[in-house]
Amino acid sequence: MMNGLPQNKKALFWLSGGHFINDIYTGVLNPIMPFIAAKIGISMAFATIILTISHIFSSLLQPLFGYFADNIVKRSFIFWGLILSSIFIPLSALAHKPFILILFIIIGSIGSSLFHPQALGFASRFADKETAGKSMAVFVAMGTLGYSFGPVVSSAITQFLGMPKMPVMTVLGILWAFLMFKFVPKLSLSEPVMSKIDFKTAFKRILTNRKLNILNVIAMLKTMIMSASFILLPFLWKNMGYKPFYIGTALFLFIFAGGIGSLVSSHIEKKIGAKNVFYISMISTLPLMILFIILCSSYPLLSLVIFVITGFVTMMATPVTMIMAQNVLPEYKSIISGFINGFSWGIVAIVMSMLGFVAEKFGITNVLIFVSIIPAVCAVLVKELFKKEND
Repeated sequence: MMNGLPQNKKALFWLSGGHFINDIYTGVLNPIMPFIAAKIGISMAFATIILTISHIFSSLLQPLFGYFADNIVKRSFIFWGLILSSIFIPLSALAHKPFILILFIIIGSIGSSLFHPQALGFASRFADKETAGKSMAVFVAMGTLGYSFGPVVSSAITQFLGMPKMPVMTVLGILWAFLMFKFVPKLSLSEPVMSKIDFKTAFKRILTNRKLNILNVIAMLKTMIMSASFILLPFLWKNMGYKPFYIGTALFLFIFAGGIGSLVSSHIEKKIGAKNVFYISMISTLPLMILFIILCSSYPLLSLVIFVITGFVTMMATPVTMIMAQNVLPEYKSIISGFINGFSWGIVAIVMSMLGFVAEKFGITNVLIFVSIIPAVCAVLVKELFKKEND
């Protein structure tokens, strides 16, 4: 099947497939967490803390793992990361005690944190210079699409087979990890290995770079919209009487649309420019979220359409953000990938760890509107991002 493709394109195929499958597991818990919470007897507030723990361990460690990934030739992280995710995330649905649930989620989430920086770094290096934007868009989109399938798969298993059957999902991740081991070449086969990166120097240069700081903030703001929607809306829909499969399907459509947004972002950027991609992606989520909430009870189908459009525009700027960030300091591709794709999620998870408590006090819809206001107001950062500067 793959014999006609150059080696680098083969590697991108298997890496993108690995990204798709790994991120299936990262999207598994959100739609079924209200039902897990009911099973083990925990509140919405405590359940949201557990979900944010998942985001913290799958995201916050990525820059650190990115540092190690940039210093080694072996591809260990992409294999073991996928294996850990595929085993422990499905197992967490079987937990009958909060401690076991948290332990399984932490181990599985660390797997995702291992996988992402090295996979992103490899994908960037295997891409041709002429098609780097398109290759990154495809790679990012595959992860987003995988994240979208996680909710629909887990909710379908929960509703139609029963939650104890969740570990059947493990097989796909193990299989693909072995396929990547066979087909993704070592970096040394594709290009000379870079000189060893100094940890202190690398992180100092990244953390003091003005452009990278703005891109990190933008990534965090957009992550905030996704996290708030994924954490809170399943509880809202469960309270409205919806079954697990409906909740999973709604989240699937939201992230699937985001994957399409990522996939076509390079084409949109060519037509309207990167600056306008950022503006549209950051500002439009506020009116869309308000419309969704207004229509949620009276016109559920129309509100779902608005929710899906929100997913499209929220994720549209993700590949543009990643390429722009990696081009600032290209010698630190994996570390920067860890910051943009992971660290932003982890910081947002910490900030939003009390989201369930706030939502219990002020209401889920009020919290969602407040969260949507922040990126719209902070769109002024886009102007700063495109200022002329001497980095």
